[in-house]
Amino acid sequence: MSSLIEMFIEKLLLICATISVVVVILIFIFLFSQGVPALGKFSIIDFLFGGQWQPTSIIKPEFGALPMIWGTMIVTAIAMSISIPLGIIIAVYISEVADSREKEILKPFIELLAGIPSVVYGFFALVTLATIIQQLTGTNSRLNALNGGIILAIMAIPTIVSLAEDAITAVPREYREASLALGASKWETIRSVILPSSISGILGAILLGFGRVVGETMAVLMATGNAAIINFNILDSVRTLTATIAIETPEVAFGSLHYNMLFMLAILLFAITFTFNYIADLIMRRLRRTGR
Repeated sequence: MSSLIEMFIEKLLLICATISVVVVILIFIFLFSQGVPALGKFSIIDFLFGGQWQPTSIIKPEFGALPMIWGTMIVTAIAMSISIPLGIIIAVYISEVADSREKEILKPFIELLAGIPSVVYGFFALVTLATIIQQLTGTNSRLNALNGGIILAIMAIPTIVSLAEDAITAVPREYREASLALGASKWETIRSVILPSSISGILGAILLGFGRVVGETMAVLMATGNAAIINFNILDSVRTLTATIAIETPEVAFGSLHYNMLFMLAILLFAITFTFNYIADLIMRRLRRTGR
């Protein structure tokens, strides 16, 4: 009887995994089927490197994605530069420094932050965070790249902390005891033994945090100002790929060039995410081969 139950569970898991793979493949096929037809009407070079996004222009519609690519890159860079060090520091504190009472408070609080809807974060950035940044910097643009980057960092920190803390906790206790027995201090043990041993898990946490940041829509839509221009000042408004898709898709004519170009933006976003994931996977495999 138990063997039949195990076989049933095994087949059920196989079916669920197969359905997941098929659904993902169907999504990719749909994206490419709707986006690729645009390449026959608009140059891929002009799409990737064009500096103007004016799809509703009567004279000549422009579909240059470079401003959105730049906006996505700068907001993501700000968010990750804040969330990675803070997330790792908090994870180390919870797993290695905090006592049991502090862990009981901090861990559920961090997990609670991860469950807050993105629209709530966006509303906080729109009303409160934007005002604070404007008062501190004197900028005329309340909604800007810095505002979007900070709110995305706040959203990514719970993901990084939770997964990095699990990776640090999974380091064998013997590693800590051996380091301390050799005369290393607690902080030397953390720096030279625990962090290197858990680096692959921490990298996985960073990877998921990046996915959370680059794929976020509602928060950046409400926080960045949505100006489709290339700005080198983080206190100026920018527009991301996800925000562009969310803003324009409900109003676009089905089957039009504008419609197809929005799907091209989705394909571009997928390509960016896939490339980053692939590079991170190569790094993680190399770290595993070196025993870290």
